[in-house]
Amino acid sequence: MPHPIVRFAPSPTGRIHIGNARTALLNFLYARKHHGDFILRFDDTDVERSKEEFAQAIEIDLAWLGIVPDAVLRQSERFSLYHAAAGKLREAGRLYPCFETAGELDRKRKRQQARGLPPVYDRAALALSSGERAKLEAEGRRPHWRFKLDQEIIRWTDLVRGESHIDCASLSDPVLLREDGTYLYTLPSVADDIAQKITHVIRGEDHVTNTAVQLQLFAILAGPGRLPSFGHHNLLASVNGEALSKRSGSLSIGGLREAGIESLAVAAAAVLTGSSVALHPVGNLDELVGSLDLGELSRGVARFDPAELAALSARTLHGLSFEAVRERLEAHDIVGYKAKPFWFATRGNLLKFLDVVDWWRVVEGEIAPVVEDIEFLEAAQRNLPGEPWDENVWTSWTETLKNITGRKGRALFHPLRLALTGRENGPELAALLPLIGKAKAAARLSGRAA
Repeated sequence: MPHPIVRFAPSPTGRIHIGNARTALLNFLYARKHHGDFILRFDDTDVERSKEEFAQAIEIDLAWLGIVPDAVLRQSERFSLYHAAAGKLREAGRLYPCFETAGELDRKRKRQQARGLPPVYDRAALALSSGERAKLEAEGRRPHWRFKLDQEIIRWTDLVRGESHIDCASLSDPVLLREDGTYLYTLPSVADDIAQKITHVIRGEDHVTNTAVQLQLFAILAGPGRLPSFGHHNLLASVNGEALSKRSGSLSIGGLREAGIESLAVAAAAVLTGSSVALHPVGNLDELVGSLDLGELSRGVARFDPAELAALSARTLHGLSFEAVRERLEAHDIVGYKAKPFWFATRGNLLKFLDVVDWWRVVEGEIAPVVEDIEFLEAAQRNLPGEPWDENVWTSWTETLKNITGRKGRALFHPLRLALTGRENGPELAALLPLIGKAKAAARLSGRAA
């Protein structure tokens, strides 16, 4: 395979959600799998709605997911390229001015539908004489510009969907420039794909129809030998089948991060949902590279369940190594010789990473013990083994208490857990007790905050 170059081209008009992350990750992982390049390209030609704050947020969200672009580009800085492309289309007789208003076009579509015809633009503007165009301009009308499609069947081998085709006779000639001279998505996308030598366009299946138009544009602007490969993946939807919206904030990456969901869980859910691979925790993005097979993606809508993501996030935490979380622990002052055994003692009980802060307080801070049976706790305090303590101290201590008091099961263990941790449940006390230490344990068994 030639050196692949892929791109993710969001419009910075809102926060990206997990559906957008699916496209970004499929491109990034494809590039990583085949030793290619990944370009982040902001589709910010809509200057009124595009915001710098959203562009920055998208870069932050991608970095949190582990996506590091090889280049970052902005379409708002590349208008000269698009002007040249539009000029080439005009010279080829493939870009023509149209003067209908939005209301007039809407009435045309309704008339066609009433007659049982597809609502395809009738190319009336092509029949205008130069005098008629001049008259319309004199009336103050400004044209929008349409691309004149060859009414042919466009075929391609889709990386996801296999052999695909679109009959361009069923399509309206697409508008490439608005009345105010600004560009819609289609022309800048193709011009940039050519300039950046994009080899594979991996995107959502809502762009399938665009592919026929864009392949015709590629052929004119770059020649038939410069066509990229296309792959259209199925879309993520809510558990109710509703589309995800960037502007509604539905399942935004920033929102998931703020809710304490693990980035690796988001990445796994974004990539594996709607594939032939079962949803499972991963320790790094390279594990997802091995699972990536565009041809194995389902053709149906991939329903995404936030409850499954929360469960996957917890399972992801439970499998993370100490090295994977060392810096995150240090950020909460969880350091020193206890940090590593503390992580292994507590990780299996975490729902969210920040839960470690509460458990570190149990180990190193001060808590108010819960006294359930003062006489039993006094006996437990008197029979604490001498230090140093290791992983066997809990077993030897509780075995002694069992022999002395005759207690077993919950009657033996529950009062000790309440006193030592202040909690009804939590990590194994065999792992926690050596970290708590004898001094704190003795104080808590005596009913004192420690």
